[in-house]
Amino acid sequence: MGKFVIGIGEALWDMLPEGKKLGGAPANFAYHASQFGLEGMAVSAIGQDALGEEIVESLEAHHLPYHLDRVEYPTGTVQVTLDQQGVPQYEIKTDVAWDNIPYTKELAALAADCKAVCFGSLAQRNAVSRESIGLFLQAVPKDCLKVFDINLRQDFYSKEVLEASFHCCDILKINDEELVVISRLFELPGLSLEEKCRSLIKTYNLQMLILTCGVNGSYVFYEGGLSFLDTPKVKVADTVGAGDSFTGAFVGSLLNGKTVPEAHETAVRVSAYVCTQSGAMPVVPDSLK
Repeated sequence: MGKFVIGIGEALWDMLPEGKKLGGAPANFAYHASQFGLEGMAVSAIGQDALGEEIVESLEAHHLPYHLDRVEYPTGTVQVTLDQQGVPQYEIKTDVAWDNIPYTKELAALAADCKAVCFGSLAQRNAVSRESIGLFLQAVPKDCLKVFDINLRQDFYSKEVLEASFHCCDILKINDEELVVISRLFELPGLSLEEKCRSLIKTYNLQMLILTCGVNGSYVFYEGGLSFLDTPKVKVADTVGAGDSFTGAFVGSLLNGKTVPEAHETAVRVSAYVCTQSGAMPVVPDSLK
């Protein structure tokens, strides 16, 4: 089995009214997996600019290894504004660095030494990064765990890209709102959540499917089993990165030999804790691992 647990895809800054915060699911996933004694790594691309330098500095401050190619595009940003009701509106800038992750010899070498990889749909909106992610997934060892955290954003996805990703992954992670979209897009049979999730597992030969439903709990469907857990009630500081911490903790626990229900329980505890902290990358207490 390989060495690295890699999050590959977008690396960006969320430009909030109160200032900017490091964003991007891949780094969040890799950071939380690394808290379980694994070699986490964030893979993306940044621009040759100050924002790119600040991403490097932020990842180093969190002691998270990275592979960030510098390309001739600006570092990614998401402009966050509040409407009259205070609801955030997001403008994800296009034609940026993480849309143009090159597939290099160095990246191929990382793929060959990969123990688990998490990827999403957002970073596949552009052909360059989509091709690089596809080549990376083809180059990982046969026993590498491939996780597709679907992460639908705006209209940056297509049925073709989603279907190809379903075929590539071992574990699919999806939330209840995304399941509604996927059900319509793929005309999934069945009326219940479980019927739709089992249909995806059977159609795409998945090892398991994680369904998160916010305050209404979470499910893990797998061959011969189903794990459901309520969402803990906590005092929320913010929910940034909570879903990524769930995925990182779940994968980290599985790789450390835990059963699916045990990994699920750890993931729920860790993501609830992250909600009580400001930011996506707090240090998780050992007692929760």
